[in-house]
Amino acid sequence: MPTDAKTALVPKLRFPEFREARAWEVKAVGDVFRTTRGHVLPMSSVKDEPSPSAPYPVYSSQTKNGGLAGYYSSYLFEDAITWTTDGANAGDVNFRSGRFYCTNVCGVLVNSQGYANACVAALLNSVTRDHVSYVGNPKLMNGVMEKIEIPFPSLAEQHLIADCLSSADEAISAQARKVDALTKHKKGLMQQLFPREGETKNCLPERRFPEFRNEAMWHPSELGSIAVILKGKGITKADLDPDGLQACIRYGELYTRYGEIISKVVSRTKVAPSQLFFSEPNDVIIPSSGETKIDIAKASCVLAGGIALGGDLNVIRTKLNGIFLSYYLNGPKRLDIAKVAQGDTVVHLYPHQLEALHIAVPSIAEQQRIASCLSSLDSLISAEIQKFDTLKIHKKSLMQQLFPPSKGAEK
Repeated sequence: MPTDAKTALVPKLRFPEFREARAWEVKAVGDVFRTTRGHVLPMSSVKDEPSPSAPYPVYSSQTKNGGLAGYYSSYLFEDAITWTTDGANAGDVNFRSGRFYCTNVCGVLVNSQGYANACVAALLNSVTRDHVSYVGNPKLMNGVMEKIEIPFPSLAEQHLIADCLSSADEAISAQARKVDALTKHKKGLMQQLFPREGETKNCLPERRFPEFRNEAMWHPSELGSIAVILKGKGITKADLDPDGLQACIRYGELYTRYGEIISKVVSRTKVAPSQLFFSEPNDVIIPSSGETKIDIAKASCVLAGGIALGGDLNVIRTKLNGIFLSYYLNGPKRLDIAKVAQGDTVVHLYPHQLEALHIAVPSIAEQQRIASCLSSLDSLISAEIQKFDTLKIHKKSLMQQLFPPSKGAEK
């Protein structure tokens, strides 16, 4: 290898004891590892939680749990690298510490000399997507993996980098657990602060704030008797323009951009005002079309007036606290909305269906108290998500410095 190529295989950041060490050496995966594959395992034999009779984690195709599918009574491998061979997550690579079982959608790299570690897994994960075949079902088979070339530092440097990356991963996982716990807490709290689904007689929530415990029952009514249901107007995707003067909201953004409260609008348009429908403060918007019945119940309260609201949006205009109503519709009323939505391939929700929706409401003061409680919790969740995202960015930056630049980065 030419001298300049070797120089390119030196990372920007090295631990002090390796700053004078040799450049990293490019090797094929098959020259370092034995490649194999997991085994078919009936998922009925996999347990949800670890136990003395099922202590070993089972890994399958990548999921939000890092591929963890459950626990089993025996193991296949110990301290090895796995990757997803088939499907949408083909090419995802992970280092699996300790003893584990994996299914047949996992390829496995085995090396008893310590080369199976978080450092090598991260190096592979940065390039495997380029080797996935997208002819038919995405796939990255063993024979292709064996031929992939990556730069390897010395074993000692690998282990130091692996320890560093593992510490970063532990921090990211801990933050993810914190976000998940807060999200579950919010869901449970919403179930307690509103009357139960389908409750029509005893219109009281399971939990009330102390200052309202002696107040009367929540007042039952149809939504149409205390609100006017309107429709948004126009604004196609082609009408969006980052240089537009008019802030606007399209229905699809309720699924991807917004929660129960819209305080900052992300899109703009140049469509003439005469062709638009504008919000009033406290409006609650909910899609009039979507992909599934359960997902169409996605309400958001628009805090500001003068926001252009696009077509395929139902606009609920009421004197109720809009934030309270938004949480109510997204929580205990979600299944009720799903029951009245129509369609299969494309689901529709019409104003008359919302007008007939049975709800129960407390005093304005109690509405405000519930809205403040849940919005404060959402602010905390958002802050913790931001910390989670920051940790991931930090890890990515760290890897960019600890690993030599890729060929693409050098160009």
